[in-house]
Amino acid sequence: MDLLTTEEAAGYLRLKERKLYELVAQGAIPCTKVTGRWLFPKEELDRWLMGSFVRPPGVAPAEPMPIVGGSHDPLLEWALRESGSGLATLPEGSEAGLARFLQGGIVAAAIHLHALEDGARDANVAAMHDHTSLYDAVLIAFARREQGIVVAAGNPLALASVADVAAKRARIAVRPHGAGAQLLLLALLHRAGIAFERLAVVHPTCPTGPDVAQAIRAGRADCGIATRSVANAAGLGFAPLIWESFDLVLRQRDYFRPPLQKFAEFLRTAGLAARAAELGGYDVAQAGKIRFAP
Repeated sequence: MDLLTTEEAAGYLRLKERKLYELVAQGAIPCTKVTGRWLFPKEELDRWLMGSFVRPPGVAPAEPMPIVGGSHDPLLEWALRESGSGLATLPEGSEAGLARFLQGGIVAAAIHLHALEDGARDANVAAMHDHTSLYDAVLIAFARREQGIVVAAGNPLALASVADVAAKRARIAVRPHGAGAQLLLLALLHRAGIAFERLAVVHPTCPTGPDVAQAIRAGRADCGIATRSVANAAGLGFAPLIWESFDLVLRQRDYFRPPLQKFAEFLRTAGLAARAAELGGYDVAQAGKIRFAP
């Protein structure tokens, strides 16, 4: 956390120190007192500034497109369609989708991020903290998903870990930079002390999980990282690795509008749970719950 002194905070906000002390006395600015000195978390100051914007009457923020971008997921696509929300999907990976959302181009982004070092860290929630422009956004749980190594039926190479994939020189289909599955692969390699260059990567990259499955079915690859539901749908084998959080990022103002409200209502239906069980590898017990709000 980047902490500013009173002098530094006043300079950053372009205020006189006297005015800053007035705001502190009024409880109007984020700060903390440590050993008799006021300190100001820079990230919280940024949130405070972003939340203070005033627009002239009649000038509203640009409306985002009614699209849920980010990561591809078959259950999410089905739920958006069956709910009658009218929302389209644009699967381009977690990081690309989040970037497009931050630019205001889409109404929501589906993400499943992974920290390189700490497997126990909730990377989706961490991203909400890291981006100050998400001061008015919420993180909604969609599902927990089982991620693993998709392999040919019967798992002929007996692959059970990324170490096996590297040691056996199994041809692996990979996802684009910034995709959640690719972040997971890089994190698992890092924690195992294995360089990405040791993998026998096949080209071109696969945009989605089903594309990974197709590469394996066609014999172009031996394996790839994807969800159990992808492996089940393609009739392929699956070596489980982790359960992950798969969430939606959206602005609070958009959450209460008809398309997302209709979708949110559908998340509480028995139909979603039945479809999740049919696809396999999902836990939707917390679907629709708010996992983070500023």
